[in-house]
Amino acid sequence: MAKQHAPRFLAIVNDARSRIRECNVDDVKRRLDKGETLNLVDVREESEYASGHVPGAVHLGKGVIERDIEAKFPDPDAELVLYCGGGYRSALAADNVQKMGYTNVISMDGGWRGWKEAGLPTER
Repeated sequence: MAKQHAPRFLAIVNDARSRIRECNVDDVKRRLDKGETLNLVDVREESEYASGHVPGAVHLGKGVIERDIEAKFPDPDAELVLYCGGGYRSALAADNVQKMGYTNVISMDGGWRGWKEAGLPTER
């Protein structure tokens, strides 16, 4: 069952989505299948990441991504594919990372739930 989000939360997510690029789980899988190396960034809570994540994903939780992103990805032109549980928190994080000068940020709509529902590989 999908989580019901509060209207004001959805309003700020939709506002962020007006400024960011998004992809979906199939887009990411297709690129990985072609052999592309992607900078996958899991913005969920640490406990969520520890319980399972997309293989190769780096954890930079939404609560600390602005503080820590420059140390992990110093190149502001690096392509970053952010994901969370469903695509809401990653949209907000993508918007903030862009405000910091990162120019190639994408939020994966569908997030971890979409990845798992598609039966794609995971790791712990």
